[in-house]
Amino acid sequence: MKVPITLILFAGFIATGFSQDVQNQEAEVTAPIGRIRGSFAESRLGRRFFSARGIRYGEPPIGENRFRQAIPAIPFDVFDATKEGPSCPQPGGVLQSEDCLRLNVYTPELPSPGKPDVGKPVLVFFHPGGFYAFSAQSISFGPEYLMDTDIVLVTVNYRLMSLGFMSTGDSQAPGNLGLKDQVEALRWIQRNIAAFGGDPNCVTISGYSAGAWSVSLHLVSPMSKGLFHRAIAMSGSATTPENLGGHQRHLAVKQAEILDCPTDTTENMIACLRTKPFEEFANSLGKFFEWYGLPILIWSPVVEPVVPGVERFLTAEPTELIRQGKAEKVPVMTGITKDEFAGVTVFWVEMSRNGNNSHFEDVDANWEEIAPIIFQYQRGTPRSKEISRALRTFYFKDQPVSLATVQGLANLFRDSIIGFPVHRFAKLMSEVSPQPVYYYEVTYQGRYSHRVWNDTQKPYGVVHHDDLLYLFYLKSNFPYFKVDDPEYQTVKRMTTMWTNFAKTGNPIPANNQDFENVTWEPLTPSNKKYLEIGDNLTMKTGLYAKENEEWDRLFPVAPARNTKTSVKH
Repeated sequence: MKVPITLILFAGFIATGFSQDVQNQEAEVTAPIGRIRGSFAESRLGRRFFSARGIRYGEPPIGENRFRQAIPAIPFDVFDATKEGPSCPQPGGVLQSEDCLRLNVYTPELPSPGKPDVGKPVLVFFHPGGFYAFSAQSISFGPEYLMDTDIVLVTVNYRLMSLGFMSTGDSQAPGNLGLKDQVEALRWIQRNIAAFGGDPNCVTISGYSAGAWSVSLHLVSPMSKGLFHRAIAMSGSATTPENLGGHQRHLAVKQAEILDCPTDTTENMIACLRTKPFEEFANSLGKFFEWYGLPILIWSPVVEPVVPGVERFLTAEPTELIRQGKAEKVPVMTGITKDEFAGVTVFWVEMSRNGNNSHFEDVDANWEEIAPIIFQYQRGTPRSKEISRALRTFYFKDQPVSLATVQGLANLFRDSIIGFPVHRFAKLMSEVSPQPVYYYEVTYQGRYSHRVWNDTQKPYGVVHHDDLLYLFYLKSNFPYFKVDDPEYQTVKRMTTMWTNFAKTGNPIPANNQDFENVTWEPLTPSNKKYLEIGDNLTMKTGLYAKENEEWDRLFPVAPARNTKTSVKH
């Protein structure tokens, strides 16, 4: 297919918002949706790439369109994508707006009259943040490292908090709007990415944490079918110990009460919430936590009711859909970091060392009430108490929860929030899909981390988000890794493996001296193999086998509930 493209070059020094001061030019790309003006920036190794930021893929979901599925962006004449676009409403977000259904496109090569069909693989990234934080903005996830490879990178905003995940279980707010935003972005990519040199027939979806939840759900969503061809789920999956359920009406009611809206009917509640400024939603986050900033996850995707005329993103529990063979049969990469949310314990330890044991003492004394909150399983049932007692026996050997047993607490944070859901996802996909499942654990310990000790500023370990340091330039908090930095080898390895997977469906490139004698064998139900990504790349077996066996015992896979009841408007 020939792609109409116009390159209009403007000489001059353009401020791009990237870390390097480079003498740039601007360019206009003519896509089916309209002309898009972007700018040029420079990768880590000095490669010039095109950057188009803040492109609108959906109309602003405001007024009557708040709490409704996104309307595809209306075609435009010229769109200025030379500057950062807004983030979706959240506490402390940079440049916030409800006009946030935006995406960024970064590409090393634009089509030209002599080469109209560039056809590079496309890597799409859905950001983390527990469905209530972060954005696709380049200050959070800069493209400079990945732009040393030969792919087109797309990073995507989606609605967050109750604005993106309000779910009342009826036609007023069926749920999953943030995920439906992602679908609209993937549809936009299918229509427009060729104009940026991307191949719409070679799209890899990837995401971290909440973004990885998203990836695991796109695999089983009828709305996402045919929109991608490979999947990378990093440190997260929606295959949780407990079912997702069909609504989070209690959160909708709580949001309404916080914003002084009626809760007598969902219709009155949603009508009132549509009148409130988005800042009031963003600033209410703290009121949803229940115990010292926990639980980590508040808003979740849900199994949607049938509402006439409304697309359904999730039709049944994801675990059951995978078991039924309804997941897309595409190559998958998934894995975790060595310590994941174990870093939460750093604050507890430092308080204890200063004589304040309140966190440990409260959890120890009220284990059966607090454990289900922070480790996110059913509450207030006889079964809940059984689970709590079993976890205490397994992780603490029935000893007090204290500084002396803090490693058990750290391991429980790792396994409950991330480790076991990812294990279940990898295991189930390897059982039902004919395509490979590449499983990994990142153990590489660099000089920097998202969780450090206050006194030494040294990393606690390899915690949640730490592996993103080697895929993206996280400029808001971390330095830019140069070729002579000790982290360079890991940046090179990880960007190569992630993008080679996007190109070929296999993470290890052929005939590459950086990967001599490295073979990443896919996980199977019998071999239980995974790649340890540390100072070296090493195949191992049975990642946290004993821990996952215990979680499998406590949370056996069960059939999903019936979700086929129609809902009247």
